[in-house]
Amino acid sequence: MEWKTRLAVQYTKGTETVLISPIDSFSPSFSLNVEALHSCEVTHLGAIHAPVSMNFTMTVKAIGDVAGRLTKLALDGELFDIALLEHTGDDWSFSSFVLRDCLITSATPTTATISGAPAATFSGFSLAASVDPKTGDPSVLP
Repeated sequence: MEWKTRLAVQYTKGTETVLISPIDSFSPSFSLNVEALHSCEVTHLGAIHAPVSMNFTMTVKAIGDVAGRLTKLALDGELFDIALLEHTGDDWSFSSFVLRDCLITSATPTTATISGAPAATFSGFSLAASVDPKTGDPSVLP
C-alpha cells in the first residue's frame, strides 16, 4: 500500500473555520487511564477508570495570519475545535478526527534568524473528542 494522501488541520471558532497552514506538525494524544483492581485474596477483580486526558501540540510557520490567530485564541482563553482531515487522497484510516472545546495552554515561538521562517509551537488540551473511522463505528470521548 502506498501513502498518497495529504492531511490538513483546521480550527473552528463559532461559525468561522480556518485552515491551519503552513503547519509543520500536529500531534494529538489520548491517555486512557485505567488500572487493575486487586484485593488481598485475589488479583484482577476489575478495572478502575480515571478521567481521560486529551492533549495536542502543533507547530506552525509564522507566515500569514494563522500563528497570530492561534496566539489570540490562547491569550483570550477561547474554546475552539480542531479537526484533522484528508486534504487530498483517500488513504487515511479515518473519515473525521475532531478535538472539541480545546484550550491552548502554552505558546512557544522560535528564535528569529536570518534564514528560514520562524515558527510557533502551541500546546493544549481538549475537553471532548470524536473519531469516525472509515471502517467501524464512531467513538466519542468522554
